[in-house]
Amino acid sequence: MDRDATIAKIKELIVSSLDLEGVSPDDIATDDALFGDGLGLDSIDALELGMAMRKAFGVAFSKDPAVNRKVFASVASLADYIIGEKP
Repeated sequence: MDRDATIAKIKELIVSSLDLEGVSPDDIATDDALFGDGLGLDSIDALELGMAMRKAFGVAFSKDPAVNRKVFASVASLADYIIGEKP
């Protein structure tokens, strides 16, 4: 899966796994923050999204919260991590 397809799939997973009402994948900017002032996700959303990413892409995430904050910073950083984890 190329980067654009990975980004599209991540956006779809964000909307579907978090049941974001009134938000479509096209509404999510690739480089905008997912947490705080960006999309406004919280720590529970991060857990749910992490489980959805593991199921969809077969990737494992770090046990280090600082690493995961960087990985989950944006759709772009998630895509880069997922692509980098694939052989």
